[in-house]
Amino acid sequence: MNDSQAAYLQVENLTKMFGDFTALKDISLDVFESEFVCFLGPSGCGKTTLLRAIAGLDIQTRGRIEQAGKDISALPPSERDFGIVFQSYALFPNLSIKRNVAYGLENKGMAKPDIDARVKELLELVGLSDQGDKYSAQLSGGQQQRVALARALATSPGLLLLDEPLSALDAKVRGHLRHEIKELQSKIGVTTIMVTHDQEEALTMADRIVVMNHGIIEQVGSPNEIYDDPASPFVADFIGTMNFLEATIAAPGRVRFGAAELTATDADGLQAGSDVTICIRPEDVTTRGVDAGTDNAIKATVTDLEFLGSVTRATLNVAGDDSLEFRADFSANLMRDLVIENGKDVTVAFPTDHLHVFTERVQTEVEV
Repeated sequence: MNDSQAAYLQVENLTKMFGDFTALKDISLDVFESEFVCFLGPSGCGKTTLLRAIAGLDIQTRGRIEQAGKDISALPPSERDFGIVFQSYALFPNLSIKRNVAYGLENKGMAKPDIDARVKELLELVGLSDQGDKYSAQLSGGQQQRVALARALATSPGLLLLDEPLSALDAKVRGHLRHEIKELQSKIGVTTIMVTHDQEEALTMADRIVVMNHGIIEQVGSPNEIYDDPASPFVADFIGTMNFLEATIAAPGRVRFGAAELTATDADGLQAGSDVTICIRPEDVTTRGVDAGTDNAIKATVTDLEFLGSVTRATLNVAGDDSLEFRADFSANLMRDLVIENGKDVTVAFPTDHLHVFTERVQTEVEV
């Protein structure tokens, strides 16, 4: 986002207490108009609490929330400008699909012809124009979630809040519907915040991701930034798969991993001899065209192979030190061309631009 652009939603120094438990700790965040933002993190990290505070469903203990230049910090939900979709759909089983979508419009006192026209428009928008006279029990889970989305959009809210809207659906429907939701959001341009614990959902749908942990924000960035340049060991571990390897600073910009000394720009300015954790994703470990003269080359032995379809995940031990173990993803072509098999000695490289250094030791076991 353009730094000069005014935020549509501003959260400032938000804290939420439940008795002695602090669910949110001094959260500050800007969300821009028409942006799709995902709150991502494990269960109990505070993401749903933050969403509910924005909606006014759980008023914060301290802090301020501003939407479109208006302080909404103490307003009840009915006086805030948002539509919300829950994981459970929360449709009225005794009302037809048309009446479910029309519910908010009827409460606002809109004229019936205008309601009918708006409901027709929304059902067409979500691909359910022929389902209006049915009841929710007659629809699939994916169709019910579309109805819930249409209902949330009926009053043309300035902010759309999605609370894990896809988690109750099976994987195939979930994958299809997340594409539809993102496409719909882009089409109508509504500012959207979605809570999810599913990193794939966040990476494929969000313009920006807010990674949360224990009531704080660990990192805010685009999917590429979050994945390629994690700001903390937690983000590195939570998003995708990562090797965490114990190392020592050898010199400015250099780390010692086993017997190998590697170039690592993240190590600039760190004191020689200090313990660090170096991180690299399995898909970033290179093998083709690598020899002993390649920068950051490491001799290793393949000890395990896990077939994952388009790639095979190899577990390797550093030659001469079986305690140093890491993973690498090898393409099907590379597996054939280099005849990769258990027990094979290979030379791999850790590219400098994909090697991250954290000043703390991270206790994460290798998964095989």
